[in-house]
Amino acid sequence: MTAEFRKKARSLLLLDIETVCSPGTYHELPERLQSLWDKKAASLIRKEDQGASPADLFYEKGAIYAEFGKVVCIAFGAFFWNEKEEISYKVRSFQGHDEAVLLQEFKALIEKYAPEELILCAHNGKEFDFPYLCRRMLINDISIPKALQIAGKKPWEVHHQDTMELWKFGDYKSYTSLDLLAAVFDIPGSKVEMSGDQVSNVYYQEKGLEKISRYCREDVVVLGQIYLRLHNMPLVLPSNISRHD
Repeated sequence: MTAEFRKKARSLLLLDIETVCSPGTYHELPERLQSLWDKKAASLIRKEDQGASPADLFYEKGAIYAEFGKVVCIAFGAFFWNEKEEISYKVRSFQGHDEAVLLQEFKALIEKYAPEELILCAHNGKEFDFPYLCRRMLINDISIPKALQIAGKKPWEVHHQDTMELWKFGDYKSYTSLDLLAAVFDIPGSKVEMSGDQVSNVYYQEKGLEKISRYCREDVVVLGQIYLRLHNMPLVLPSNISRHD
């Protein structure tokens, strides 16, 4: 492992977020937002969705839109080297029902680092995690930390990395899931207790925020291992991975 890669790895904060539709049902939306969701739903209906109502689609798909969802968990991981000089990985998570408090916690975390020395990395982060966090911060009247601000910056000034983008090698035609990359690299997956399309149901019906948090942390474990494989580096040994809530 080169000194250059080690230096870069020490600057990385790898993250994943879990989101749910908000509020928990279409009928709880204010009338103004209901009508706007109706327009959104009309554009979302595919052949297999024929007959689905705006209310059904809100519960199924509202979470992926920052205007109709909220963040309930943010998990993040960082590489370090232990006393044996073995690469190790520590994963933590913030979770909560009060989104504003959750976002403030995350903001405080990343503001501990100088923006020019912090590299944020997520899978499909440039299309989902990073903009979602920024939008929800603004909705909650929270100023966006410098590490997430990209307006007016040149591409090389934005210290964001995206494992899906790294895997594309310039090919913009397809989406490759974290789970698929884990499978092709023979990395244990994170979909043991649940999968991403179950988050809203687990949150509202099962009251399973801790379950969601565990799932989110495991996604970040997988993310870190994939990041290493994308740089031709050996995986972190399971004994050198620690998880904390």
